[in-house]
Amino acid sequence: MRDIPSFGSKLRNNIVTVPESIEQCSGIRVFGQLLKSFLFSTDVAIIRNTNANAIIAVYPFTPQPMIAHALILAADKPIFCGVGGGMTTGKRSLELAMQAEYQGALGVVLNKPTPNDLIKRLKEKIDIPVTITVVSEKDDFKGRIEAGVDIFNVSGADKTDQIVNRIREYNDQVAILATGGKDDESILRVIQCGANAISYTPPSTGELFKEIMTKYRQE
Repeated sequence: MRDIPSFGSKLRNNIVTVPESIEQCSGIRVFGQLLKSFLFSTDVAIIRNTNANAIIAVYPFTPQPMIAHALILAADKPIFCGVGGGMTTGKRSLELAMQAEYQGALGVVLNKPTPNDLIKRLKEKIDIPVTITVVSEKDDFKGRIEAGVDIFNVSGADKTDQIVNRIREYNDQVAILATGGKDDESILRVIQCGANAISYTPPSTGELFKEIMTKYRQE
């Protein structure tokens, strides 16, 4: 097999790269695009400087259309936008999801407390994948799938691989995006349990700056 031709520049060689082990997963194909790595971030500077296939933009505040608009406008790759499901729910989540689709989001992400009825209503209103966050083996996988969810976003810390395995015992076909941790061993373990794609949390801007400033001081 031929080597993959690669192109870069002197000015863009310092980017956030996701672990190569993520390439071992099957990926999730969305409207023809094969997505294996998702960067968990709302930092526009990092989003513009990463080799991840897509961005999962979820944050611990009430979802706002302006934030989704800014991220979609700035990104050079697909965005999956958070649209609530917990404190923000019902009609407001529906409107946020519709706006996200109209602005160019490739998918929407709902929080764990989201009722199955809201998933059903979203599936009737939007034409992009609906993703639901899963944090426990006790979550209602059957109800979520029957409601029409497209992707499970598994975020179970050190129990993520067990949750993925539990979902696969129930359904072998549903798409699973899962956190893989920081090292290849944990990423490959989650993939072996059945994850189709991996979300990766990058270092913060402060941590990245620390490395650069240390180098400057040494020079």
